[in-house]
Amino acid sequence: MKKTNPVLGGGGLHHAAIKTIDWSRTMRFYQEVLGFTVKIAWGAAPARAVYLDAGDGSCVEVFEDLSYLPVPNGSIVHFCLRTSRIDSVCEGARAFGATITMEPKDATLDSTNGAGLVPIRLCFFEGPSGEVIELLQGAV
Repeated sequence: MKKTNPVLGGGGLHHAAIKTIDWSRTMRFYQEVLGFTVKIAWGAAPARAVYLDAGDGSCVEVFEDLSYLPVPNGSIVHFCLRTSRIDSVCEGARAFGATITMEPKDATLDSTNGAGLVPIRLCFFEGPSGEVIELLQGAV
């Protein structure tokens, strides 16, 4: 039986985001070695981005960044949670004392892999240990 998160309204890990300076190598690794598939891609070199689906809808989001230098603790940029209640969850985080770094806003990903325009709603805040958390509401 699939359980849902009563606060997020469904919930689950949507994606973890990484940066790469070597787009081709990163794409080969995730697609050929780990079997990920492109869910949606946007942007153009040298600033491309892609959601790579692990097979169950959870993704690794890859950002091309030619100035990126990996840090000793790894390359995770943020992690993202699925929600159908972005505004109320963001307010709950604010009430808890979290620093909201991007208020909930509507955006559109302009897909380069045939998915067309993909509407989303997103926000970012910091967790208690400084971790960056994104909330994503939409069809991606």
